[in-house]
Amino acid sequence: QVQLVESGGGLVQAGDSLRLSCAASGSLVTNYFVAWFRRAPEKEREFVAGITRIIRGSYYDDSVKGRFTISSDNAKNTVYLQMNSLKPEDTAVYYCAAGTKLAALSDKDYKFWGRGTQVTVSS
Repeated sequence: QVQLVESGGGLVQAGDSLRLSCAASGSLVTNYFVAWFRRAPEKEREFVAGITRIIRGSYYDDSVKGRFTISSDNAKNTVYLQMNSLKPEDTAVYYCAAGTKLAALSDKDYKFWGRGTQVTVSS
């Protein structure tokens, strides 16, 4: 069983940065593909970025490439999402998820989920 707890969300202005954290019980990145998803108001949950140690790879949705960076601190069992140059359209609840399917883009492929952290970007 893996428990995930997100933190770091908040209210920022366009162009600002935030760093989200996903703290996990158990061996997170070693054993799972870990991803960040987000759900904007009246929209479906969508893949943002993912990371795995299995092939030392990271993956991003095109909408965040060049602005967001996913990383992990295995000693702290924590995955981060550094978000730079934030835009109002990045406003959403951000969720951390863990699963066994490499580079999965569908939320149906993830077994463990955190409760989410709100990110609001004002224009």
